[in-house]
Amino acid sequence: MPVIKILPHAEYCPQGAEITAPAGTSICEALLEHRINIEHACDMSCACTTCHVIVREGFASLNDAEEEEEDLLDRAWGLEPQSRLSCQAILAAKDVTIEIPKYTINHAKENH
Repeated sequence: MPVIKILPHAEYCPQGAEITAPAGTSICEALLEHRINIEHACDMSCACTTCHVIVREGFASLNDAEEEEEDLLDRAWGLEPQSRLSCQAILAAKDVTIEIPKYTINHAKENH
């Protein structure tokens, strides 16, 4: 199983973490299964940018982003060339390192 290394984030993962998840799992699903409660305001339906992550290592091993995801990412805070919506980024066999941006664009934050 691939390892997801999460860089420290003040709110979601202050110490950073390393988790495992089966190939074929989205990064968002893996984070939530390990109690790293990343925002996902649209319930992982690729309709917002609240689950935006930056893939620092292993970007090429993920599935390709579809046009809908790329269009949404244009609105994400802190967009970088290795940005993905974690609900759409599907793990393969290679380990990845991600950073959760400091801010998100969510005008109605809810607890999930």
